[in-house]
Amino acid sequence: MPKASKGRTHSREGHSQNALGRTLATPNTGLGQHFLKNPAIVDGIITKAALHSTDTVLEIGPGTGNMTIKMLAQVKKVIAVEFDPRMISELQKRVMGCDRAQHLQIIHGDAIKIDFPFFDCCVANVPYQISSPLVFKLLQHRPMFRCAVMMFQEEFAMRLSAKPGDELYCRLSVNTQLLAKVDQLMKVAKNNFRPPPKVESRVVRIEPRNPPPPVNFMEWDGMVRICFNRKHKTLRAGFTGKAVLLLLEKNYRTCMALRGEVLPDPFPNMKEVVCGVLDRTAMSDKRSAKLDQDDFLLLLSSFNAAGVHFSAS
Repeated sequence: MPKASKGRTHSREGHSQNALGRTLATPNTGLGQHFLKNPAIVDGIITKAALHSTDTVLEIGPGTGNMTIKMLAQVKKVIAVEFDPRMISELQKRVMGCDRAQHLQIIHGDAIKIDFPFFDCCVANVPYQISSPLVFKLLQHRPMFRCAVMMFQEEFAMRLSAKPGDELYCRLSVNTQLLAKVDQLMKVAKNNFRPPPKVESRVVRIEPRNPPPPVNFMEWDGMVRICFNRKHKTLRAGFTGKAVLLLLEKNYRTCMALRGEVLPDPFPNMKEVVCGVLDRTAMSDKRSAKLDQDDFLLLLSSFNAAGVHFSAS
């Protein structure tokens, strides 16, 4: 006779049963759900977060609660943000009867769209498709939090801490490192997830710079976006393209109008202004891929001093 199957069998919609008959929520990979199943990795992430008993922890995407349950035993409060109502049901069942259940707050919603409450630390196994907007939403959150320990796709994680000259150094690297210190903590192989993702993962620690740098981030990002549009070109080539010069001229006019100032006559030649800044800072022939934070800060300050802005607000 054929052996009985030891695999999972389907029970109700959205769930499956393992060989022991335990009902398991079926991950929705369309929502980026890949459940971390290795307890050692879960423990490692919590340890790296260095949680305090007085902490309020924000967890993005708790799934079935493997990390939530362990953090509840260690901290004052866990705020779990979950988009999938099936996972909320699983989490509620998981904590039912637990003596720490009253220390869990569940928020049903999209982490990118909702307003986050106060928290001390953030812990998250992030759906990869929201990695970038989530990082910058967290870094703009006030009041500032102590740290975030987050799981990302490996390449994204490496970009966060890439240095000038690295192949992965990009706009994401520059913007993140302006606002935070990033440390690589651990690599996590595919087989630690259910189901396994197509790529390897990494856990990073993000610690916001407190106080934040005195930089208009909209302006900063506008300039960095131009710099990294083609990061291996010279800055002169990148900033003197027709589309860039038209944008800078439009911003110039808008900023003058917002300040109630009269446009100069004759109107400045924007290409000459831009080239003058690049020459004075000795950056005309430099490439964005090799510039560090101090270089970008000098560049932005020099452009602004010459009346060149990258945001009209």
